Amino acid sequence: MWNRLSRLQRTIICAILVVGAMSGLYIANGLVNELPDDKDTLSQQHQVFPNENVVHVMDQRHPDKDTEGHQRLDSDDDKDKEDKRLHFEQQERHERRKGNVEREEKAQIKPKIADAVRQPEVKGQKESIVGNQEEDEGIGAAGGELEVNEEKKTDVQVPDGADAGADVKVPVPDMGDSMGSQTAQQKAVVEAFKHAWKGYKQYAWGHDELKPISKAASDWFGLGLTIVDSLDTMWIMGLMEEFEEARRWVEKDLVLKKNVDVNLFETTIRVLGGLLSAFHLSNDQIFLEKARELGDRLMPCFNSPSKIPFSDVNLESGKAHPPRWGPDSTTSEVTSIQLEFRELSHQTGNDKYKKAVDEVMEHIQSLPKDNGLIPIFVNARSGQFRAGATITVGARGDSYYEYLLKQWLQTGKSEDKLRDEYVTAIDGMQKNLVKSTAANGLKFIGELVRGTFSPKMDHLVCFLPGTLALGHHNGLDASHLDLSKELAKTCYRMYADMPTGLSPEIAYFNIKDPGKPDIEVKSADTHNLLRPETVESLFYLYRLTGDKQYRDWGWKIFQAFEKYTKVPSGGYSSIGSVKDTKNPRFRDKMESFFLGETLKYLFLLFSDDPNLLPLDKYVFNTEAHPLPIWRP
Repeated sequence: MWNRLSRLQRTIICAILVVGAMSGLYIANGLVNELPDDKDTLSQQHQVFPNENVVHVMDQRHPDKDTEGHQRLDSDDDKDKEDKRLHFEQQERHERRKGNVEREEKAQIKPKIADAVRQPEVKGQKESIVGNQEEDEGIGAAGGELEVNEEKKTDVQVPDGADAGADVKVPVPDMGDSMGSQTAQQKAVVEAFKHAWKGYKQYAWGHDELKPISKAASDWFGLGLTIVDSLDTMWIMGLMEEFEEARRWVEKDLVLKKNVDVNLFETTIRVLGGLLSAFHLSNDQIFLEKARELGDRLMPCFNSPSKIPFSDVNLESGKAHPPRWGPDSTTSEVTSIQLEFRELSHQTGNDKYKKAVDEVMEHIQSLPKDNGLIPIFVNARSGQFRAGATITVGARGDSYYEYLLKQWLQTGKSEDKLRDEYVTAIDGMQKNLVKSTAANGLKFIGELVRGTFSPKMDHLVCFLPGTLALGHHNGLDASHLDLSKELAKTCYRMYADMPTGLSPEIAYFNIKDPGKPDIEVKSADTHNLLRPETVESLFYLYRLTGDKQYRDWGWKIFQAFEKYTKVPSGGYSSIGSVKDTKNPRFRDKMESFFLGETLKYLFLLFSDDPNLLPLDKYVFNTEAHPLPIWRP
């Protein structure tokens, strides 16, 4: 048929076809331009506008975001609407941000934090936040630990916050040049923290602690211990997205009026201390408000017949009582709450908190002691030490000595009686508790059990080298620094002499036979709980002496944690045997202090910046929460 057409007809038909084709291409091109580009959309969602004075953190609206950081939508139409909304919100934030730059420059945010916010997540690590389901926690009056199985836990969702999508800008206090570039070792510690946080967030969100092997949660008090204990660690490391996520949980889900018995000491050092430190670092009033409420709920502990507080209290009823296991309070517990309650008074202007804990110290100071050393039990009803109780710088005695020095420092060295008590106690240790091993002369701190010396030393004692070094730095005798270095060497040997490179919970020292090893570990004491005390002391000694040996020791300890305690699915676990490299036996527990103390001190140890939390401006509580030193 085509051949039968005239040349003119064929020309007209071809022209029509060409015009039609061109029109179709034009229309198609216009439609394509209307479609969102996935790559551009993703970059819009993650964009952090460059301003070295502002931290711009995108709110996590949905708990089940995929690893690319955006929510998968159910339809193309919804996706198009969401892309346009995000683009509009991003432009609106940018304009608002530009208008606030002059005001925000006062915050003096360093570029380091913004860089940390921009760090991409590792692909393949899908997040699943588990919310706090208070009504199902099942915590009785005794406050026992509760296991939360995975099936029940994964049904819980974190509710959207009222501030969803809000632009978060956080002021930073003067911490010197703390936001400078991180060393390679610091970056490794940050990655370890993120791995621990990933496991907690996915399997235990809102609960006290993670059980990393069973991928479940456990509750001691039901106060989100891991979250609150980690707040200042995240701030110091520059993990601002994680910090804001935790901050929202504290504001919306940290319920303090609940029918649960809590331990005064543990709640004070972990939760009250964590809230006060977070308040000081961020200047966010929500932390101070929660700290004030918690302080009030703990105050009934001080309503005892003596000046010694009861060990436990119900946060709802206010009923306080001695521990379930006996009539006495632990001496170190009632004398290691002072930094926190005094700081609460300092920040709120209400002296009742300081007065309560000062009366405790005054009463303890009035009791008879053995060369400044104290028994580990004291009765809240009689106010007297338990006769014949063990004297130790380990469990139940340790932080009494630590807080003597640190209370003196907290007040700008204005309460010399506290310093004098500390000096007397250190003299008593050197006379009665310091011994050396028969083989290699390792110095250690033993115990007095009913007046008889025992060559037993808890890993907890390894806080002492750091405290001694801090005291010497503040003008105390040179013998304190000498003892500090000797004890730090021994504490490191407790790690290095074990096959895994990790320390046992308790060690016994050979003081009789030169032909036998210095350190003996009994079968019941071979576990490691991810404790911080040794790396705490290494931090102080490196910061105050500059000797890189302490940093090298800390790196070896960190590598051992990585090798033997890291759980691939997220988190780290305490282990049952530091002697067994083939089967260290996971105990399925990640203590909150691993994130709150151990990783924080390692991060500080590996810092090249001496002004990162300078020790003339900050004093760390016994849970590693930095609190400001007051100026007289």
